Amino acid sequence: MRKKVIAGNWKMNKVLSEANSFVDEVNGKVPNSDNVEAIVCAPFLFLPSLVEKTASSNVKVAAQNMHFEDNGAFTGEVSPVMLKDLGVTHVVLGHSERRELFAETDETVNKKAHAAFNHDLTPIVCVGETLEQREANETMSLVETQVKKGLEGLSAEQVAKTIIAYEPIWAIGTGKTATSEQANEVCTHIRNVVKEITSEDIAEKVIIQYGGSVKPANIDELLAQSDIDGALVGGASLEAESFLQLVEAGSK
Repeated sequence: MRKKVIAGNWKMNKVLSEANSFVDEVNGKVPNSDNVEAIVCAPFLFLPSLVEKTASSNVKVAAQNMHFEDNGAFTGEVSPVMLKDLGVTHVVLGHSERRELFAETDETVNKKAHAAFNHDLTPIVCVGETLEQREANETMSLVETQVKKGLEGLSAEQVAKTIIAYEPIWAIGTGKTATSEQANEVCTHIRNVVKEITSEDIAEKVIIQYGGSVKPANIDELLAQSDIDGALVGGASLEAESFLQLVEAGSK
């Protein structure tokens, strides 16, 4: 049975005192369970403090992005070496906002995925379609391309450890949510794509999250689906109580 992974993506929100207060509220309340893993995806500035504060808790800390080079003349960037040195365990790659606003491509996502594994970081690779692409019946082919290009060249063992987050762009921050059946249909397709490029055994191990206006009111229905193994959550992860409710749902 695959564990459920609940990752809260704060995006560009909070200041350090608010981030620390959030973790203080959450610490000690996340169950020590093989069924669920709780991750906070925080802005770079907060990572050192959050890693220190969660050292003895069941909360993992993720970065929201990184560069694929270890070092060099890349002003404003943060490397996997830096993240690993801080004690960060996960990194979000290819979020739709990075793709749409900051020119991320499947190729750069792939380079970053390789860099993450080179430094023992777990990548959360995001894929998903726009409303126009869904209405044009391009969802499955687009997501398949994103998965194949994003994971290209990774070993089967690395693919098995990758977390894939399906986030329909039209449902992110809009209040719209794909129905549980729509979300599961795409997640099942993603698992089949992983099976095609690796094996059935690897595909059964891969954790596939859903993201897009996930909240406590709809999390149970989403997690009840056959191929949804957790959630990458935006707005509902900004409050400790809401985040804990999501984690609790994943632990059932």
